Amino acid sequence: MDRKRATIAATAALAPAAWGTTYLVTTQLLPEGRPLLLAALRALPAGLLLLLIGRKLPKGRWWGRAAVLGMLNIGLFFPLMFVGAYRLPGGVAATIGAIQPLLVAGFSIGVLRVRPGRRALLAGLAGVGGVALLVLKSGAKLDGLGIAAMVAGIALMAMGTVLTRRWGRPEGATMVDLTAWQLLAGSAFLVPLAALVEGAPPALSASNLAGFAYLGLFSTALGYVLWFRGIERLGAGPASFLGLINPVVATVGGLVVLGQTLTGWQLLGLLLALGAMLVGQSPTRRAATAGPAPESAPAAQAATPRPAAAR
Repeated sequence: MDRKRATIAATAALAPAAWGTTYLVTTQLLPEGRPLLLAALRALPAGLLLLLIGRKLPKGRWWGRAAVLGMLNIGLFFPLMFVGAYRLPGGVAATIGAIQPLLVAGFSIGVLRVRPGRRALLAGLAGVGGVALLVLKSGAKLDGLGIAAMVAGIALMAMGTVLTRRWGRPEGATMVDLTAWQLLAGSAFLVPLAALVEGAPPALSASNLAGFAYLGLFSTALGYVLWFRGIERLGAGPASFLGLINPVVATVGGLVVLGQTLTGWQLLGLLLALGAMLVGQSPTRRAATAGPAPESAPAAQAATPRPAAAR
């Protein structure tokens, strides 16, 4: 991997690294039992902030595209993840989340006309196994609704990742603009739904406000800008493998903040997950019947090597 590509991958990995702290922040700082409120207050302020920075609105067909991406990546994904986090042990949720590279590989065949290589598929399986060893504990309770919510959320974000790569962004729009559109599109769905289902929000304490500020500014506004940039520059497949850093950071957070210990099997799982993430950064080949090239800004197309962009 050349230095420029490695730098892009490292910055994009900051997004799932930040997301790895979400479970800890949610359980320690945020109100309990309000998944829709948490999702709405995470997305709306971040979207408004980025819109103020970018000061651009979608044009033409990008109104519809922004709505689709916003629902896949934000509006539906956020509440499903919070439901999974409430109903499942963290290890089960993280193991389900590790299937995303495999789902992205499958969706890419039809949407991007990309044929995943054997190495990428093996890396995806190794990533799931590594995460399972790292975070899954014996006797973990399996809640059917929680599992369904996690699987649905991961599948939706996998499709959002592929479509983000397929559509790129309109000429003249920055990644800040594209991220703002998606966050606000998701918020337009989340805010009224939260009010209808969960009612008025409770009084927020100082710790609640600190938690929402962290999730909104760092984990969401900055995190999603870096994440979508990684998809654009690296490709959907390699970017999805960066998500394996999420459970690694969550585990390290537990070690540091909660005083947990790391077993030998967990260490092996950590090494497998990190190894799969690195192997997953290699380019893949286009299928024999190639579809149209992803629609992205000219500068982004020129900056991305064609084989890697296929992912």
